[in-house]
Amino acid sequence: MTEASTRRRARGGGGAARRAERTAVSVETARYIERNIPNFEVLTPEAIEIIEANAEKVLAEIGVNFVNNPAALERWRAAGAEVDGERVRIPRGLARKLCETAPSRFVQHARNPARNVEIGGKSLVLAPVYGPPFVRDAHGGRRYATMEDFRKFVKLGYMSKWLHHSGGTVCEPTDIPVNKRHLDMLLAHMTLSDKPFMGSVTEPSRAQDSVDMCEILFGKDFVQQNTVMTSLINVNSPLTFDDVMMGALEVYARNNQACIISPFIVGGAMAPVSVAGTLTQVLAEVLAGIAYSQLIRPGAPVIFGAFVTSIDMNSGAPTFGTPEASQILYGAGQLARRLGLPFRSGGGLCASKLPDAQAAYETANTLNAALLGGVNFMLHACGWLEGGLVSSFEKFVLDADQLGVLHKLAQGVSADENAQALGAIAEVGPGGHYLGCEHTQANFKTAFWRSEVFDYKPFETWEEEGARDSQTLASLRVARLLETYQQPAIDPAIQAELEAYVAARKDSMPDAFM
Repeated sequence: MTEASTRRRARGGGGAARRAERTAVSVETARYIERNIPNFEVLTPEAIEIIEANAEKVLAEIGVNFVNNPAALERWRAAGAEVDGERVRIPRGLARKLCETAPSRFVQHARNPARNVEIGGKSLVLAPVYGPPFVRDAHGGRRYATMEDFRKFVKLGYMSKWLHHSGGTVCEPTDIPVNKRHLDMLLAHMTLSDKPFMGSVTEPSRAQDSVDMCEILFGKDFVQQNTVMTSLINVNSPLTFDDVMMGALEVYARNNQACIISPFIVGGAMAPVSVAGTLTQVLAEVLAGIAYSQLIRPGAPVIFGAFVTSIDMNSGAPTFGTPEASQILYGAGQLARRLGLPFRSGGGLCASKLPDAQAAYETANTLNAALLGGVNFMLHACGWLEGGLVSSFEKFVLDADQLGVLHKLAQGVSADENAQALGAIAEVGPGGHYLGCEHTQANFKTAFWRSEVFDYKPFETWEEEGARDSQTLASLRVARLLETYQQPAIDPAIQAELEAYVAARKDSMPDAFM
């Protein structure tokens, strides 16, 4: 797959041409990451065996609850599980056996085929923040999110080179009724971007709306034979699968659409405080959830998810970027690879209220752990603030810029003839410099990754330009990206049909804000 690039202005000569190239409207998306570096593995073989055995013990002896879902209980009973009320005890080996039909990798198709992504193996797909009810920017501060905010985030995601995926609920538009906002969000992803996106999971009928709208966008036969959505199914940890999430999973699995089966854990609150104990619970929950998806449709695409944070034992608030969270991420990656399944974790996670130094440290810790830990699908890769309560415009573009670092690191270190640079060393010799040598001239444009947001100017120039900090620079970049945004081409007939579907579904039900 080649990089997609459109609307790039013609180049001229000299400094004016270079300035024009830097300011040209360019919508370019890098290909999803393929790692050429090894995964970091924190668990010994003995530790893995203990955790796997303990997870089987949890499933067989303690069990998991499937609440308000009689059909799920009947499916488990027919599969050989012991069902007592809403408690399902799964015999040792049964869940793992059912998981064997899940694919080890799959392609999620975008409406622009150049933006298709492969999830699994050595790939890493980056998707933006998901779920916050609030937004923040440098001008309006913290406020409830609106649909216009949502559209702006979709546009920023489309314009971000290093972001492969448009995501899902990049913020929760509170000015639209709860039972209708998913329609507007899906329409925005489908028309304002041509990258892959996620479906709605807040109610099974909304998952069905997602499938129906995809059948308009892609065609019904294509949807049934290919994956066009990857959607987030959170486990109600500890060990509980509620009817809303499972109902959405059932819709997606029946229609061959991918689900991330993801325990949602704050260590010490919804799981044990120890790394091994938490991994045991994560594995048990994931095994049960993925096995259930395969009871719905063997071969339905799934992702082994792990969203785990620690807790501040003084305040009870979740913490991010901690060493324990990284250890759990590394260990969960090992467990996912043992099952032969794609792995979701990581993101630009932080507890900070502003896009400041705390946000940067915590975010960098998690991004680096996700790269080294073998994550295949990274949700919350950019824009997350305040423990997931806030989507920040400035942090969105700061994080999205830093995702380029992951692309560069994942390439590994080349040792080909050009990289060896023996000719350059011979040309310069003792006491010289490399600025003008042939090798530097041939490679300087691509040799070093360079931020598109940070300031590298001398102090005097920086001061003359207003002594702008990173948040100010990010705010300027947000404005420029939105000013230069151009909607990707879409068949007008398809857009009209999507809009008609949304209007009809909204007219079919009264507004509900709960």
